[in-house]
Amino acid sequence: MFAVEVYAAVRRYVQLDGNSQRDAARVFGLSRDTISKMCRFSIPPGYTRSKPVAKPKLGTLLPVIDAILEADRTAPVKQRHTAKRIFERLRDEHGYGGGLTVVKDHVRITRGRLRETFVPLSHPLGHAQVDFGEAIAVIGGVRQKIHFYCMDVPQSDAPFVKAYPRETTEAFLDGHVSAFDFFGGVPLSILYDNTTIAVAKICGDGKRERTKAFTELQSHYLFRDRFGRPAKGNDKGKVEGLVKYARSNFMTPIPHAASFDELNAMLTDRCRQRQGARAGRYSETIGERLVADLAAFKDLPATPLEPCEKRIARVSSTSLVRYRCNDYSVPTTFGFRDVLVKGFVDEVVILCASEEIARHRRDYGTGTFVFDPLHYLMLIETKPNSLDQAAPLQGWNLPEAFQHLRHLLEARMGTRGKREFIQVLRLMETIPMPIVTEAVTEAIRLGAIGFDAVKLIALARIERRPARLDLATYPHLPKMDVRTTAAADYAVLIPGWAA
Repeated sequence: MFAVEVYAAVRRYVQLDGNSQRDAARVFGLSRDTISKMCRFSIPPGYTRSKPVAKPKLGTLLPVIDAILEADRTAPVKQRHTAKRIFERLRDEHGYGGGLTVVKDHVRITRGRLRETFVPLSHPLGHAQVDFGEAIAVIGGVRQKIHFYCMDVPQSDAPFVKAYPRETTEAFLDGHVSAFDFFGGVPLSILYDNTTIAVAKICGDGKRERTKAFTELQSHYLFRDRFGRPAKGNDKGKVEGLVKYARSNFMTPIPHAASFDELNAMLTDRCRQRQGARAGRYSETIGERLVADLAAFKDLPATPLEPCEKRIARVSSTSLVRYRCNDYSVPTTFGFRDVLVKGFVDEVVILCASEEIARHRRDYGTGTFVFDPLHYLMLIETKPNSLDQAAPLQGWNLPEAFQHLRHLLEARMGTRGKREFIQVLRLMETIPMPIVTEAVTEAIRLGAIGFDAVKLIALARIERRPARLDLATYPHLPKMDVRTTAAADYAVLIPGWAA
């Protein structure tokens, strides 16, 4: 191949000096074809083929390779063919006698042709994208999988991340409410994948039927929704990138926290710190670019949405209500009633006729019974023999003073003492346990062993006054037999004396 300087000299001799190509061939000692090519090209064009390279051994098997690669597009990533495996199949199944290199070259070119290409997207002000991711964390000393909600504002790359035990409807709603509060406004539109939390059904014409919970969220905050194509994560590439970034930066190494509240406080701080960084080729920080996004956001409504899933249920004969494979107790007076269950991220609230009748800590296990012992005390009072076998009372961590009181009541009053002990327990339906505990301890000290005494002492503590007890009203108290002392009574103190 001739140097560029030779090309320049030949072109100058012919095109500027006006000499013929025949004279140039004679002067430079080159063929006329070479001189003609130098006049057509300003630099060496390199070698170009006039027709594709013939592949006599592989040519008939090219459709087989293409079919294998096409089938691989729907196969699991870890079970797709390598070029070497395709070569082995061609050799063993089709009698291919050629080499591996030519197979590898064809596979590389074909895979490049099959790869999807994308159109660069622009992101206008005031819009957002939402997705969930998964990671591992240690919460309260327990290593577990967590699900984290991500909202990304693409124009400024501003992130919001919050972790939850599960990817549920209530977590989806709570994530939105928390994100809106974090940014101080509502995006004009939000782009989602086709999660079943938001989309109940994809119709034939591409329209979506929204779930009731998602429709309530939209109605409350009045943002416009957008949905990507099914199984096409590149439609919302910004939030997909945030999921990966949060996992590799916010949650690496594996985070340790006493609770989800502590973990989320850490994630919120990381999101704020991220606003001081620069992303991409921008000279401004994320926080500086976020100002323009927030100016385009809509104002928050006067009150936030209650982020919970609502379900209708019926109370069972054992005063239990089932929600997400677990049973939660309600007072026994609401047996067989229809109730509304509100499932929050960390609580389950049960209402009957708009009245809150129970509130429990949310349990994410399966087949768990979540009892409040106070819900069953009214019924147990009518069936005192069930006191020791009542499941709701098993594991109830009462102060030791209560067990002492029960022993005294049953020792002095028999079966009636058990009933009075249940009445003492029922005081905690309306009076805090610490006050009742103090009242029980004081009653034992005074020897006023009974429900009435404990109640009077507890009320006195609430009203901040001394208790006025008439011990004569307790006929079951031990009787004192006081006699007049006689001189003979002292004789037992004389050594060697015998009556």
